Order: sequence, then structure tokens, then C-alpha cells
Amino acid sequence: MGLPIPDETLLAFTGYVVFKGHLSLAPAFAAALGGSLCGITFSYTLGRKFGLPLIHRYGKYLRIREEHLVKAHAWFARVGHWSLTLGYFVAGVRHLTAFSAGMSRVEYPQFALFAYSGGILWVSTFIGVGYFLGDRWESVQQNISHYFLAAAIAAAALLVLGLAWRKWHQTTPRP
Repeated sequence: MGLPIPDETLLAFTGYVVFKGHLSLAPAFAAALGGSLCGITFSYTLGRKFGLPLIHRYGKYLRIREEHLVKAHAWFARVGHWSLTLGYFVAGVRHLTAFSAGMSRVEYPQFALFAYSGGILWVSTFIGVGYFLGDRWESVQQNISHYFLAAAIAAAALLVLGLAWRKWHQTTPRP
């Protein structure tokens, strides 16, 4: 939720700069991890303090009902904590999962265990990608961007089709 540059690109570039010898690995890793953990903790805190009041006040405009909240809380209690770890690898999702965890009243120690371990994996992965790819990281990044764009377009198309299918089945009379 900071710079208008994908975080993964920034971390891969950081790994590349470490590869080139312009940065030391330990301070670069610590700075990236510190920023990441501060951001996700801020999102968790916002969800904890303001999430439910916002949903109760404005949820009706988004068609969010109380049973949706009950289902969301149950899902988070069952498997949602893993979304804190794995959500790091989906741009934009990491902050939504942290906000949802705060809103679902996930206790801070459990939040920290799953979110911070996800942060360590995420920072390690992308700094490692930039470091180990070395001078090839830019060409690989461009190729990956094309695949991510195609995947995002496909996901959006599937979402639209799913919503259209759902709407069609809701309006179709049942025998």
C-alpha cells in the first residue's frame, strides 16, 4: 500500500542490487522484512479497530449481511490463518487478509505466527529470485509480467462468468 510499484518487483530488484554488490544482504533483508511486517500489522490493527463498525455501518450497501460475517469468522477460525501466510504471494491480498484477520478477532499471537512467517517466506523468495537470477532478472521479470497479466485477465473473465451464471440461475424460475 505504498509505492505504485509492485512489491515483488521491488524485492527482486533489491536482490539484483545485492547480487551486484551495491547493498549488503542482511540490512536489505531486514529493511524489506521490517517494512512488510509493519504494513501487514497496520492492516491487522485497522481491521481490529474499525473493521466490524465499518461493516455494520456500510455493509448493507455492499449486500453484506450478518450471516456473511458469521461464515467469514468461521472460515477464518478453520483455515483462514493460512491465508495470512499464503496471501503474501498474491498482490493486494496480503492486506485484505490481515484486515480480515483483525476484523475476525484473530488473536495477535496467532496472527503474528502466520503473517510474519509468510512475510519471511515472501521477502526471502523475491530477494532470492533477484539475487540468483542476477543480470537475467529484468528479462525474466518482463516475461513473468506477461503471464501474470494473462492470469489476471483470465481470473477476471472467470469472475464475470461466475457472477453472470449466478445471476442467471437466480432469475431463472424453478419448477
